[in-house]
Amino acid sequence: MKSKEEHIAYWFDQANDDWEAVDTLVQGKKYLQALFFAHLVIEKLSKAIWIKHNEINVPPKTHNLLHIISQTPVQLSEAQSEFMLNLNRFQLEGRYPEYISQMRKICNESFTTAMIKNVNELRSWLTEKLQ
Repeated sequence: MKSKEEHIAYWFDQANDDWEAVDTLVQGKKYLQALFFAHLVIEKLSKAIWIKHNEINVPPKTHNLLHIISQTPVQLSEAQSEFMLNLNRFQLEGRYPEYISQMRKICNESFTTAMIKNVNELRSWLTEKLQ
């Protein structure tokens, strides 16, 4: 049976693997996919934090970033909450064909670059919360 620390490390390592994929996808101009993976990075870090602050080692089976973090003592700023809410779109809308063409119009290079910069700042902040 895995320890709490091993469960946290699993989610943290998965987030780091996905972060590498974000860079590869941006380089390949796969912007919608990059933002989908950027959401996964924040989701997995949030789940690691959830495990750190809860009795059980199995985080909720949801992709909603705000829902996951709301079950921890981590306090988001209003800007962070709004950003996570915006980032949630790339998990849901990036999956369904009826949204993909609309999302691709939004996810140009400049939009994606700005989003990835904000994801990286949030990623660093959440990583500090795991220490």
